[in-house]
Amino acid sequence: MKDKKKKIIFLIIMIISITLIGLESIGYILIHNEIEEWKSNLKNLDEGKNSKEQLEKAIYLRKKIERLSPRGIYIVIDSAKNILYLKRRNSIIKRAVVSCGSGSILKEPNGKRRWVFDTPKGTFSINSKIKNPSWRKPDWAFIEEGEPVPEEEEKRIERGVLGDYALGFGEGYFLHGTLYTRLLGRNVTHGCIRVGDEDLETIFKNTEIGTLIIIY
Repeated sequence: MKDKKKKIIFLIIMIISITLIGLESIGYILIHNEIEEWKSNLKNLDEGKNSKEQLEKAIYLRKKIERLSPRGIYIVIDSAKNILYLKRRNSIIKRAVVSCGSGSILKEPNGKRRWVFDTPKGTFSINSKIKNPSWRKPDWAFIEEGEPVPEEEEKRIERGVLGDYALGFGEGYFLHGTLYTRLLGRNVTHGCIRVGDEDLETIFKNTEIGTLIIIY
C-alpha cells in the first residue's frame, strides 16, 4: 500500500514538473516571437516620420523589449526551420543554419525497444562543454547499422565525428559539429543539433555552463 502511494505521489510530481517546464518553454517562445514582431514594428517606426506620437511609441517598444529579453547571452533554436540564434538580450550575435532531429522511429528487431529521434523542445541549459569530443555509440546506432551490439566498451568509441566542440544539454543531447555539412538545414539527426564548424566555434567561445537554451 505504501509503495502504491509513493508511486502515485511520484507520478503527480512528474506531471507537475513536466507541466511547469512546458509552460516556461511556451512563455520563452512567445516572448521570442513577440520581441521579433516588436522589433519589426520599431524598425517601421524609425523609418517613418518622427512625430511625437511615433517617438513615444518607439521608446515604449524599446523599453518593453529590454524587459522581456532574457539576461545575458542565450541560445534560441527553431527546430522546424533548423535555425539557431545566439543572442545577447535582444541582439543577434550569430545566426546559424543547423540540423535537428528527424522524428523517425527505429524499432529493435525483437520488438522490445524503440527509439524516436526527435530534438527535445523546451528550456534547457548547457551542462557540459567539451573540446575534441568522442562519441560513445549507443545501442541504437549498432542496431540501425545492422550490427551486433558489442560488449566491449572500447568498440563503442568513435573519434572525429562530432567536430571540435560539443555542448551538452538535457539528458544526453549535444550541440556538436558534423562531417555532413551538406545536410545542414535539414531534419536528419537522431536528436542532437549539428552545427557548422565556424558557427560552433563562435557558440562555444561565447557561452558557459548554465547558458540558457530555448528550443521550439
